[in-house]
Amino acid sequence: MMNDTSAPRFMLLGFPELQEFQLFSFVIFLSIYLFILLGNALIIVLSHIDVSLRLPMYFFLSHFSFLEMCYTSVTLPQLLGNLLRASCALSFWTCLTQMYFFFFFGSTEFLLLAAMAYDRYLAICHPLQYPVLMDSHACVCLTLGSWLTGFLTPFLPIAFISQLTFNSSNQINHFFCDTGPLIKLSTGNTFMADTMVFLVSAVIVLISFLLTLTSYALIVSTICHIPSVSGRRKAFSTCSSHLMVVTIFYGTVIFTYLCPHSDQTFEMDKIVSLLYAVVTPVLNPIIYTLRNKDVKRAVEKVLNHVKQREKVITARLS
Repeated sequence: MMNDTSAPRFMLLGFPELQEFQLFSFVIFLSIYLFILLGNALIIVLSHIDVSLRLPMYFFLSHFSFLEMCYTSVTLPQLLGNLLRASCALSFWTCLTQMYFFFFFGSTEFLLLAAMAYDRYLAICHPLQYPVLMDSHACVCLTLGSWLTGFLTPFLPIAFISQLTFNSSNQINHFFCDTGPLIKLSTGNTFMADTMVFLVSAVIVLISFLLTLTSYALIVSTICHIPSVSGRRKAFSTCSSHLMVVTIFYGTVIFTYLCPHSDQTFEMDKIVSLLYAVVTPVLNPIIYTLRNKDVKRAVEKVLNHVKQREKVITARLS
């Protein structure tokens, strides 16, 4: 609930220490943002145009790549604006909207990672039944369920935060409207808002983590029973890329959102949030294009096709 005197405004402080290197920092983060958009867009395009990638694994991956683009677009443009303007003032409802989409896309990513782990479990542990168990209908249901649950997840936390009272002018020591720093600025009782944010975050993270952990425990057990070394290596290679993304994703998020907050940890949380908003979206296309043979093959086919077109055009012009 907003104060009666005036609608609260929130000044995002961003990273004041980067103002000394304003132009350099802006170019670096803009380059990172463009790489995230182009790299993940490449995976989406390849999964649709290459016949060999029309498999459940790449169906999920294309949705995950799209989520990475959306998730990054919630925070990085704000950071770029902060670097140009030194500080950025937002209305209360703009802050809540940004917070909602951050929660929405983040929750959906967790659930989709669990769905991808389940897909790898079926492919490795039940290879004969896999085409039947993970058909197009199952893929759509798992993906749609992830998106719908992610869409509904933020409503309760945002509803409680919207009832908090704030001063007319506030400074958030962050580069976007995150729940912890915003709630800390409230002038009223924040117990229910804090509790709701923690509970909803914990439920989404822990459920998806347990599902992912269970899937990989069964995968490891199955791989260990494969008699040949080459067979074990081949089985592991089909899920190694996803496992790397999962490790990076959960590591940063659990530290940021499930560890108790204090005045000393908010500065560290800001840095970890930046890593969380940048590292996984950057590494996602790198990991899948460098470690996944099917994606590498698809990239090579596209590059060869482009080279052939260039030769044809050059021959016609000469």
